[in-house]
Amino acid sequence: MRSNTAEIWQSCLDVIRDGVDASSFKTWFQPITPVDLEIVNGEIQLTVEVRNRFYLDWLETHYNQVYDRAVTQVLGPEGRLVFRVNLEDQKAPETNETRPAVQRPKARLSAPNAQPGVPQSVAALNKTYPKVGRSLPPVDSKLNKHYTFANFIEGHCNRLARSAALAVAKDPGTTWNPFLIYGGVGLGKTHLIQAIGNAVQERDAAKRVRFVSSEHFTNDFVQAIRNNEVSRFSSYYRSIDVLLIDDVQFFSGKEKTQEEFFHTFNELHQIGKQIILTADRPPKQIEGIEERLLSRFLMGMTADLQAPKFETRLAILNCKAEEEGIELSPNVMNFVARKVQSNVRELEGAMVRLMAVSMLQTEEVDLEMAKRELKPFFITQPTRLTVEAIQETVSDFLGIKQDLLNGRSRKREIVEARHIAMYLCRKFTGHSLKEIGRRFGKRDHTTVINAIKKVEDHAETNVQFREKFRRIQEVLSES
Repeated sequence: MRSNTAEIWQSCLDVIRDGVDASSFKTWFQPITPVDLEIVNGEIQLTVEVRNRFYLDWLETHYNQVYDRAVTQVLGPEGRLVFRVNLEDQKAPETNETRPAVQRPKARLSAPNAQPGVPQSVAALNKTYPKVGRSLPPVDSKLNKHYTFANFIEGHCNRLARSAALAVAKDPGTTWNPFLIYGGVGLGKTHLIQAIGNAVQERDAAKRVRFVSSEHFTNDFVQAIRNNEVSRFSSYYRSIDVLLIDDVQFFSGKEKTQEEFFHTFNELHQIGKQIILTADRPPKQIEGIEERLLSRFLMGMTADLQAPKFETRLAILNCKAEEEGIELSPNVMNFVARKVQSNVRELEGAMVRLMAVSMLQTEEVDLEMAKRELKPFFITQPTRLTVEAIQETVSDFLGIKQDLLNGRSRKREIVEARHIAMYLCRKFTGHSLKEIGRRFGKRDHTTVINAIKKVEDHAETNVQFREKFRRIQEVLSES
Protein backbone atom coordinates (compact mmCIF):
# COMPACT_ATOMS: atom_id res chain seq x y z
CA MET A 1 0.00 0.00 0.00
CA ARG A 2 2.79 2.39 0.93
CA SER A 3 4.54 1.87 -2.37
CA ASN A 4 1.47 3.24 -4.14
CA THR A 5 1.52 6.60 -2.32
CA ALA A 6 3.27 8.66 -5.02
CA GLU A 7 1.21 7.04 -7.77
CA ILE A 8 -2.07 7.70 -5.95
CA TRP A 9 -1.19 11.32 -5.26
CA GLN A 10 -0.20 11.81 -8.90
CA SER A 11 -3.64 10.51 -9.91
CA CYS A 12 -5.16 13.08 -7.54
CA LEU A 13 -3.05 15.82 -9.09
CA ASP A 14 -4.24 14.82 -12.57
CA VAL A 15 -7.84 15.37 -11.45
CA ILE A 16 -7.02 18.61 -9.64
CA ARG A 17 -5.20 20.00 -12.70
CA ASP A 18 -8.46 19.91 -14.66
CA GLY A 19 -10.28 21.93 -11.99
CA VAL A 20 -7.92 24.87 -11.44
CA ASP A 21 -5.95 27.29 -13.58
CA ALA A 22 -2.29 26.57 -14.34
CA SER A 23 -0.95 29.27 -12.03
CA SER A 24 -2.96 28.07 -9.01
CA PHE A 25 -1.98 24.46 -9.68
CA LYS A 26 1.71 25.30 -9.83
CA THR A 27 1.57 27.52 -6.72
CA TRP A 28 -0.61 25.47 -4.39
CA PHE A 29 -0.59 21.83 -5.46
CA GLN A 30 2.70 20.93 -7.12
CA PRO A 31 4.74 21.66 -3.94
CA ILE A 32 2.65 19.21 -1.86
CA THR A 33 4.61 16.07 -0.95
CA PRO A 34 2.91 12.66 -0.65
CA VAL A 35 3.91 10.93 2.59
CA ASP A 36 1.90 7.78 3.24
CA LEU A 37 -1.10 5.70 2.18
CA GLU A 38 -2.63 3.30 4.66
CA ILE A 39 -5.91 1.88 5.89
CA VAL A 40 -6.92 3.25 9.29
CA ASN A 41 -10.09 1.97 10.95
CA GLY A 42 -11.37 0.73 7.61
CA GLU A 43 -10.74 4.05 5.85
CA ILE A 44 -8.10 4.78 3.20
CA GLN A 45 -5.91 7.55 4.59
CA LEU A 46 -3.69 9.49 2.20
CA THR A 47 -1.20 11.69 4.07
CA VAL A 48 0.50 14.61 2.34
CA GLU A 49 2.88 17.27 3.64
CA VAL A 50 2.63 21.04 3.13
CA ARG A 51 5.15 23.80 3.86
CA ASN A 52 3.53 25.68 6.74
CA ARG A 53 0.28 26.55 8.49
CA PHE A 54 -0.46 29.51 6.21
CA TYR A 55 -0.18 27.20 3.22
CA LEU A 56 -2.62 24.76 4.84
CA ASP A 57 -5.04 27.50 5.84
CA TRP A 58 -5.12 28.80 2.26
CA LEU A 59 -5.77 25.34 0.83
CA GLU A 60 -8.58 24.64 3.27
CA THR A 61 -10.20 28.02 2.68
CA HIS A 62 -10.00 28.13 -1.11
CA TYR A 63 -9.56 24.63 -2.49
CA ASN A 64 -11.10 22.13 -0.09
CA GLN A 65 -13.80 21.08 -2.56
CA VAL A 66 -11.23 20.78 -5.33
CA TYR A 67 -9.04 18.21 -3.57
CA ASP A 68 -12.07 16.56 -1.92
CA ARG A 69 -13.40 15.83 -5.38
CA ALA A 70 -10.01 14.48 -6.52
CA VAL A 71 -9.58 12.19 -3.53
CA THR A 72 -13.11 10.84 -3.96
CA GLN A 73 -12.56 10.17 -7.65
CA VAL A 74 -9.26 8.39 -7.06
CA LEU A 75 -9.86 6.56 -3.78
CA GLY A 76 -13.63 6.30 -3.81
CA PRO A 77 -16.06 7.55 -1.15
CA GLU A 78 -14.03 5.97 1.65
CA GLY A 79 -10.97 8.12 0.92
CA ARG A 80 -9.61 10.40 3.62
CA LEU A 81 -7.03 13.14 3.05
CA VAL A 82 -4.75 14.11 5.91
CA PHE A 83 -2.39 17.09 5.87
CA ARG A 84 0.88 17.15 7.73
CA VAL A 85 2.52 20.54 8.28
CA ASN A 86 6.30 20.66 7.95
CA LEU A 87 7.50 22.79 10.84
CA GLU A 88 11.24 22.34 10.36
CA ASP A 89 11.64 25.84 8.97
CA GLN A 90 9.43 27.46 11.60
CA LYS A 91 11.03 29.63 14.26
CA ALA A 92 9.55 27.67 17.14
CA PRO A 93 11.18 24.25 17.63
CA GLU A 94 8.13 22.04 17.09
CA THR A 95 7.63 18.56 15.77
CA ASN A 96 5.65 17.79 12.66
CA GLU A 97 1.92 17.87 13.22
CA THR A 98 -0.87 16.19 11.36
CA ARG A 99 -4.21 17.86 10.71
CA PRO A 100 -6.90 15.37 9.65
CA ALA A 101 -9.95 16.12 7.62
CA VAL A 102 -13.16 17.33 9.21
CA GLN A 103 -16.06 14.86 8.91
CA ARG A 104 -18.17 15.35 5.76
CA PRO A 105 -21.96 15.04 6.09
CA LYS A 106 -23.28 11.73 4.77
CA ALA A 107 -25.56 13.18 2.09
CA ARG A 108 -23.50 13.43 -1.10
CA LEU A 109 -23.29 12.18 -4.71
CA SER A 110 -21.78 8.75 -5.21
CA ALA A 111 -18.20 8.85 -6.40
CA PRO A 112 -16.91 7.40 -9.69
CA ASN A 113 -14.93 4.18 -9.71
CA ALA A 114 -11.38 4.37 -8.43
CA GLN A 115 -8.55 5.12 -10.84
CA PRO A 116 -6.28 2.41 -12.24
CA GLY A 117 -3.41 1.57 -9.92
CA VAL A 118 -5.55 1.66 -6.78
CA PRO A 119 -5.82 -1.72 -5.02
CA GLN A 120 -9.17 -3.48 -5.42
CA SER A 121 -9.54 -3.65 -1.66
CA VAL A 122 -9.43 0.14 -1.62
CA ALA A 123 -11.95 0.64 -4.41
CA ALA A 124 -14.33 -1.90 -2.89
CA LEU A 125 -14.86 0.03 0.32
CA ASN A 126 -18.09 2.02 0.52
CA LYS A 127 -18.22 4.39 3.47
CA THR A 128 -18.83 8.08 3.93
CA TYR A 129 -15.61 10.01 3.47
CA PRO A 130 -14.62 13.01 5.61
CA LYS A 131 -14.39 16.50 4.26
CA VAL A 132 -11.23 18.52 4.66
CA GLY A 133 -11.79 22.01 6.01
CA ARG A 134 -12.43 24.01 9.17
CA SER A 135 -15.67 25.41 10.53
CA LEU A 136 -16.40 28.89 9.21
CA PRO A 137 -17.73 31.91 11.11
CA PRO A 138 -21.42 32.74 10.57
CA VAL A 139 -22.44 35.18 7.84
CA ASP A 140 -24.94 38.01 8.20
CA SER A 141 -26.83 37.73 4.91
CA LYS A 142 -28.03 41.38 5.00
CA LEU A 143 -31.19 40.22 3.21
CA ASN A 144 -34.49 42.04 3.51
CA LYS A 145 -36.97 39.29 4.37
CA HIS A 146 -39.76 41.29 2.71
CA TYR A 147 -38.18 40.74 -0.71
CA THR A 148 -39.61 37.41 -1.86
CA PHE A 149 -40.84 35.85 -5.08
CA ALA A 150 -44.35 35.80 -3.63
CA ASN A 151 -44.65 39.61 -3.64
CA PHE A 152 -42.68 40.20 -6.84
CA ILE A 153 -45.39 40.81 -9.45
CA GLU A 154 -44.69 39.08 -12.75
CA GLY A 155 -45.38 40.80 -16.06
CA HIS A 156 -44.08 40.84 -19.60
CA CYS A 157 -41.48 43.38 -18.48
CA ASN A 158 -39.79 40.98 -16.04
CA ARG A 159 -40.94 37.46 -16.93
CA LEU A 160 -37.61 36.20 -18.22
CA ALA A 161 -35.63 37.62 -15.30
CA ARG A 162 -38.06 36.23 -12.72
CA SER A 163 -38.15 32.76 -14.31
CA ALA A 164 -34.36 32.63 -14.46
CA ALA A 165 -34.12 33.84 -10.85
CA LEU A 166 -36.44 31.04 -9.71
CA ALA A 167 -34.26 28.48 -11.49
CA VAL A 168 -31.10 29.87 -9.88
CA ALA A 169 -32.72 29.86 -6.42
CA LYS A 170 -33.77 26.23 -6.85
CA ASP A 171 -30.30 24.99 -7.77
CA PRO A 172 -27.63 27.63 -7.01
CA GLY A 173 -24.23 27.20 -8.59
CA THR A 174 -25.32 24.82 -11.34
CA THR A 175 -28.06 26.48 -13.42
CA TRP A 176 -26.72 29.86 -14.55
CA ASN A 177 -23.55 31.14 -13.00
CA PRO A 178 -23.08 34.05 -12.91
CA PHE A 179 -26.60 35.43 -13.17
CA LEU A 180 -26.80 39.16 -13.98
CA ILE A 181 -29.94 41.32 -13.98
CA TYR A 182 -29.87 44.81 -15.47
CA GLY A 183 -32.39 47.61 -15.82
CA GLY A 184 -33.21 51.17 -14.85
CA VAL A 185 -33.76 52.62 -11.40
CA GLY A 186 -36.68 51.31 -9.37
CA LEU A 187 -37.60 48.35 -11.58
CA GLY A 188 -37.05 45.63 -8.96
CA LYS A 189 -33.47 44.42 -9.45
CA THR A 190 -32.64 44.50 -5.75
CA HIS A 191 -35.97 42.89 -4.86
CA LEU A 192 -35.41 40.04 -7.31
CA ILE A 193 -31.86 39.10 -6.33
CA GLN A 194 -32.73 39.27 -2.63
CA ALA A 195 -35.71 37.03 -3.37
CA ILE A 196 -33.17 34.49 -4.66
CA GLY A 197 -31.14 34.79 -1.46
CA ASN A 198 -34.21 34.41 0.76
CA ALA A 199 -35.42 31.39 -1.22
CA VAL A 200 -32.00 29.71 -0.96
CA GLN A 201 -31.87 30.22 2.80
CA GLU A 202 -35.43 29.01 3.23
CA ARG A 203 -34.53 25.83 1.36
CA ASP A 204 -31.20 25.34 3.16
CA ALA A 205 -30.49 27.42 6.26
CA ALA A 206 -26.87 26.25 6.29
CA LYS A 207 -26.09 28.04 3.01
CA ARG A 208 -23.78 31.02 3.43
CA VAL A 209 -25.63 33.82 1.61
CA ARG A 210 -24.39 37.42 1.48
CA PHE A 211 -26.04 40.44 -0.13
CA VAL A 212 -23.80 43.49 -0.53
CA SER A 213 -23.81 46.61 -2.65
CA SER A 214 -20.75 47.29 -4.82
CA GLU A 215 -20.13 50.40 -2.73
CA HIS A 216 -20.17 48.41 0.50
CA PHE A 217 -17.84 45.79 -1.01
CA THR A 218 -15.45 48.58 -2.02
CA ASN A 219 -15.58 50.21 1.42
CA ASP A 220 -14.93 46.85 3.10
CA PHE A 221 -11.93 46.31 0.84
CA VAL A 222 -10.49 49.77 1.48
CA GLN A 223 -10.89 49.26 5.23
CA ALA A 224 -9.16 45.89 4.96
CA ILE A 225 -6.20 47.51 3.21
CA ARG A 226 -5.94 50.18 5.93
CA ASN A 227 -6.05 47.55 8.69
CA ASN A 228 -3.70 45.14 6.88
CA GLU A 229 -6.49 42.54 6.77
CA VAL A 230 -6.79 41.89 3.04
CA SER A 231 -6.21 38.16 3.52
CA ARG A 232 -9.04 38.00 6.02
CA PHE A 233 -11.30 40.02 3.70
CA SER A 234 -10.54 37.68 0.79
CA SER A 235 -11.11 34.55 2.86
CA TYR A 236 -14.46 35.85 4.10
CA TYR A 237 -15.93 36.66 0.69
CA ARG A 238 -14.53 33.51 -0.87
CA SER A 239 -16.25 31.37 1.75
CA ILE A 240 -19.72 32.49 0.60
CA ASP A 241 -22.05 29.97 -1.07
CA VAL A 242 -24.31 32.55 -2.74
CA LEU A 243 -22.84 36.02 -3.26
CA LEU A 244 -25.19 38.80 -4.38
CA ILE A 245 -23.56 42.05 -5.54
CA ASP A 246 -25.87 45.02 -6.23
CA ASP A 247 -25.05 47.77 -8.77
CA VAL A 248 -21.75 46.49 -10.16
CA GLN A 249 -21.54 49.57 -12.42
CA PHE A 250 -20.12 51.40 -9.40
CA PHE A 251 -16.97 49.28 -9.64
CA SER A 252 -16.16 51.53 -12.61
CA GLY A 253 -12.75 53.16 -12.27
CA LYS A 254 -11.89 51.32 -9.03
CA GLU A 255 -8.97 49.25 -10.32
CA LYS A 256 -7.86 47.63 -7.06
CA THR A 257 -11.43 46.71 -6.12
CA GLN A 258 -11.98 45.24 -9.57
CA GLU A 259 -8.84 43.16 -9.23
CA GLU A 260 -9.94 41.81 -5.85
CA PHE A 261 -13.44 41.05 -7.11
CA PHE A 262 -11.96 39.40 -10.21
CA HIS A 263 -10.07 36.92 -8.04
CA THR A 264 -13.04 36.46 -5.71
CA PHE A 265 -15.24 35.77 -8.73
CA ASN A 266 -12.78 33.22 -10.11
CA GLU A 267 -12.45 31.38 -6.81
CA LEU A 268 -16.20 31.16 -6.19
CA HIS A 269 -17.06 30.21 -9.76
CA GLN A 270 -14.35 27.57 -9.87
CA ILE A 271 -15.74 25.69 -6.86
CA GLY A 272 -19.35 25.97 -7.97
CA LYS A 273 -20.58 28.79 -5.73
CA GLN A 274 -23.36 31.02 -7.08
CA ILE A 275 -22.66 34.63 -8.09
CA ILE A 276 -25.58 37.01 -8.72
CA LEU A 277 -25.12 40.58 -9.94
CA THR A 278 -27.20 43.63 -10.84
CA ALA A 279 -26.40 46.65 -13.01
CA ASP A 280 -28.29 49.66 -14.30
CA ARG A 281 -27.35 48.91 -17.92
CA PRO A 282 -26.10 46.04 -20.09
CA PRO A 283 -22.57 45.01 -19.06
CA LYS A 284 -21.00 46.07 -22.36
CA GLN A 285 -22.29 49.60 -21.83
CA ILE A 286 -20.55 49.96 -18.45
CA GLU A 287 -17.44 52.07 -18.91
CA GLY A 288 -14.38 51.82 -16.68
CA ILE A 289 -14.69 48.07 -16.06
CA GLU A 290 -11.79 45.81 -17.07
CA GLU A 291 -12.48 43.65 -20.10
CA ARG A 292 -11.56 40.46 -18.24
CA LEU A 293 -14.20 41.25 -15.60
CA LEU A 294 -16.85 42.18 -18.18
CA SER A 295 -16.23 38.89 -19.95
CA ARG A 296 -17.00 37.05 -16.72
CA PHE A 297 -20.19 39.06 -16.19
CA LEU A 298 -21.32 37.80 -19.60
CA MET A 299 -20.27 34.16 -19.26
CA GLY A 300 -23.52 33.15 -17.56
CA MET A 301 -27.11 34.34 -17.90
CA THR A 302 -28.13 37.99 -18.31
CA ALA A 303 -31.72 39.23 -18.14
CA ASP A 304 -33.17 42.72 -18.26
CA LEU A 305 -36.01 44.41 -16.40
CA GLN A 306 -38.12 46.93 -18.30
CA ALA A 307 -40.63 49.53 -17.18
CA PRO A 308 -43.87 47.75 -16.19
CA LYS A 309 -46.90 48.05 -18.47
CA PHE A 310 -50.26 49.27 -17.26
CA GLU A 311 -51.61 45.86 -16.25
CA THR A 312 -48.47 45.05 -14.29
CA ARG A 313 -48.48 48.47 -12.60
CA LEU A 314 -52.09 47.93 -11.58
CA ALA A 315 -51.28 44.49 -10.17
CA ILE A 316 -48.38 45.96 -8.20
CA LEU A 317 -50.64 48.61 -6.69
CA ASN A 318 -53.24 46.03 -5.70
CA CYS A 319 -50.58 43.83 -4.11
CA LYS A 320 -49.14 46.79 -2.20
CA ALA A 321 -52.58 47.88 -1.02
CA GLU A 322 -53.35 44.36 0.19
CA GLU A 323 -50.05 44.14 2.08
CA GLU A 324 -50.67 47.48 3.81
CA GLY A 325 -54.37 46.84 4.46
CA ILE A 326 -55.37 49.81 2.30
CA GLU A 327 -58.63 50.07 0.39
CA LEU A 328 -58.59 52.20 -2.76
CA SER A 329 -61.32 52.40 -5.35
CA PRO A 330 -60.67 50.93 -8.81
CA ASN A 331 -60.80 54.35 -10.46
CA VAL A 332 -58.10 55.69 -8.13
CA MET A 333 -55.98 52.59 -8.76
CA ASN A 334 -56.39 53.00 -12.51
CA PHE A 335 -55.51 56.69 -12.32
CA VAL A 336 -52.29 56.08 -10.39
CA ALA A 337 -51.31 53.18 -12.66
CA ARG A 338 -51.88 55.36 -15.72
CA LYS A 339 -50.02 58.36 -14.39
CA VAL A 340 -46.89 56.67 -13.00
CA GLN A 341 -45.14 54.77 -15.78
CA SER A 342 -41.41 55.03 -15.15
CA ASN A 343 -40.74 52.56 -12.31
CA VAL A 344 -42.14 50.57 -9.41
CA ARG A 345 -40.52 52.71 -6.72
CA GLU A 346 -42.34 55.85 -7.88
CA LEU A 347 -45.54 53.86 -8.17
CA GLU A 348 -45.35 52.84 -4.53
CA GLY A 349 -44.32 56.37 -3.57
CA ALA A 350 -47.49 57.77 -5.13
CA MET A 351 -49.62 55.39 -3.06
CA VAL A 352 -47.75 56.28 0.13
CA ARG A 353 -48.40 59.96 -0.52
CA LEU A 354 -52.12 59.41 -0.97
CA MET A 355 -52.41 57.39 2.22
CA ALA A 356 -50.31 59.87 4.21
CA VAL A 357 -52.50 62.79 3.13
CA SER A 358 -55.63 60.78 3.89
CA MET A 359 -54.46 59.98 7.44
CA LEU A 360 -53.17 63.45 8.24
CA GLN A 361 -56.19 65.31 6.86
CA THR A 362 -58.80 62.61 7.60
CA GLU A 363 -59.91 62.80 3.99
CA GLU A 364 -61.15 59.91 1.92
CA VAL A 365 -58.98 58.98 -1.04
CA ASP A 366 -61.13 59.55 -4.11
CA LEU A 367 -60.27 60.43 -7.69
CA GLU A 368 -60.42 64.19 -7.17
CA MET A 369 -58.17 64.00 -4.15
CA ALA A 370 -55.72 61.76 -6.08
CA LYS A 371 -55.56 64.21 -8.99
CA ARG A 372 -54.97 67.12 -6.64
CA GLU A 373 -52.37 65.50 -4.41
CA LEU A 374 -50.42 63.73 -7.10
CA LYS A 375 -50.13 66.80 -9.32
CA PRO A 376 -47.07 68.21 -7.52
CA PHE A 377 -45.73 64.67 -7.26
CA PHE A 378 -45.62 64.42 -11.05
CA ILE A 379 -44.37 67.96 -11.58
CA THR A 380 -41.32 67.33 -9.43
CA GLN A 381 -40.31 64.24 -11.34
CA PRO A 382 -37.06 65.07 -13.18
CA THR A 383 -37.10 62.04 -15.45
CA ARG A 384 -38.00 62.13 -19.12
CA LEU A 385 -40.48 59.85 -20.79
CA THR A 386 -38.96 56.50 -21.64
CA VAL A 387 -38.95 54.85 -25.03
CA GLU A 388 -40.96 51.98 -23.57
CA ALA A 389 -43.61 54.34 -22.15
CA ILE A 390 -44.00 56.07 -25.51
CA GLN A 391 -44.24 52.75 -27.33
CA GLU A 392 -46.86 51.56 -24.85
CA THR A 393 -48.93 54.73 -25.15
CA VAL A 394 -48.88 54.72 -28.95
CA SER A 395 -49.70 51.02 -29.21
CA ASP A 396 -52.53 51.31 -26.64
CA PHE A 397 -53.99 54.36 -28.36
CA LEU A 398 -53.86 52.82 -31.84
CA GLY A 399 -54.92 49.34 -30.70
CA ILE A 400 -51.92 47.31 -31.83
CA LYS A 401 -49.50 45.06 -29.96
CA GLN A 402 -46.44 46.88 -28.69
CA ASP A 403 -43.96 44.26 -29.86
CA LEU A 404 -45.06 44.90 -33.46
CA LEU A 405 -43.37 48.32 -33.26
CA ASN A 406 -40.03 46.55 -32.99
CA GLY A 407 -40.86 43.91 -35.58
CA ARG A 408 -40.48 43.84 -39.36
CA SER A 409 -44.13 44.06 -40.39
CA ARG A 410 -44.81 46.44 -43.30
CA LYS A 411 -48.56 46.69 -42.76
CA ARG A 412 -49.69 50.29 -43.23
CA GLU A 413 -51.19 50.75 -39.73
CA ILE A 414 -48.13 49.24 -38.02
CA VAL A 415 -45.66 51.31 -40.04
CA GLU A 416 -47.66 54.45 -39.22
CA ALA A 417 -47.64 53.61 -35.49
CA ARG A 418 -43.91 52.91 -35.64
CA HIS A 419 -43.22 56.26 -37.32
CA ILE A 420 -45.33 58.13 -34.75
CA ALA A 421 -43.56 56.42 -31.86
CA MET A 422 -40.13 57.20 -33.33
CA TYR A 423 -41.08 60.85 -33.82
CA LEU A 424 -42.34 61.15 -30.22
CA CYS A 425 -39.22 59.42 -28.87
CA ARG A 426 -37.12 62.06 -30.60
CA LYS A 427 -39.33 64.82 -29.17
CA PHE A 428 -39.83 63.62 -25.60
CA THR A 429 -36.60 61.73 -24.79
CA GLY A 430 -32.97 62.74 -24.87
CA HIS A 431 -31.94 59.78 -26.99
CA SER A 432 -29.95 60.12 -30.18
CA LEU A 433 -31.29 59.01 -33.56
CA LYS A 434 -28.98 56.01 -33.41
CA GLU A 435 -30.23 54.96 -29.98
CA ILE A 436 -33.88 55.37 -30.96
CA GLY A 437 -33.30 53.20 -34.02
CA ARG A 438 -31.65 50.56 -31.86
CA ARG A 439 -34.64 50.52 -29.51
CA PHE A 440 -36.98 49.89 -32.44
CA GLY A 441 -35.67 46.51 -33.54
CA LYS A 442 -32.04 47.60 -34.13
CA ARG A 443 -32.91 49.88 -37.04
CA ASP A 444 -30.53 52.39 -38.61
CA HIS A 445 -30.65 56.08 -37.67
CA THR A 446 -31.65 56.91 -41.25
CA THR A 447 -34.88 54.99 -40.64
CA VAL A 448 -35.67 57.32 -37.74
CA ILE A 449 -34.93 60.40 -39.88
CA ASN A 450 -37.29 59.07 -42.55
CA ALA A 451 -39.99 58.37 -39.92
CA ILE A 452 -39.80 61.92 -38.56
CA LYS A 453 -40.13 63.38 -42.04
CA LYS A 454 -43.09 61.13 -42.88
CA VAL A 455 -44.94 62.16 -39.70
CA GLU A 456 -44.34 65.87 -40.31
CA ASP A 457 -45.48 65.63 -43.95
CA HIS A 458 -48.55 63.58 -43.07
CA ALA A 459 -49.56 65.95 -40.28
CA GLU A 460 -49.51 68.87 -42.74
CA THR A 461 -51.60 67.19 -45.43
CA ASN A 462 -54.02 64.86 -43.57
CA VAL A 463 -56.52 66.35 -41.12
CA GLN A 464 -57.52 63.02 -39.56
CA PHE A 465 -53.91 62.02 -39.01
CA ARG A 466 -53.13 65.45 -37.53
CA GLU A 467 -55.97 65.14 -35.00
CA LYS A 468 -54.99 61.60 -34.05
CA PHE A 469 -51.37 62.67 -33.64
CA ARG A 470 -52.41 65.63 -31.48
CA ARG A 471 -54.44 63.43 -29.13
CA ILE A 472 -51.55 60.97 -28.68
CA GLN A 473 -49.26 63.87 -27.76
CA GLU A 474 -51.80 65.10 -25.22
CA VAL A 475 -51.79 61.71 -23.50
CA LEU A 476 -48.00 61.77 -23.37
CA SER A 477 -47.95 65.35 -22.10
CA GLU A 478 -50.19 64.34 -19.20
CA SER A 479 -47.67 61.63 -18.37
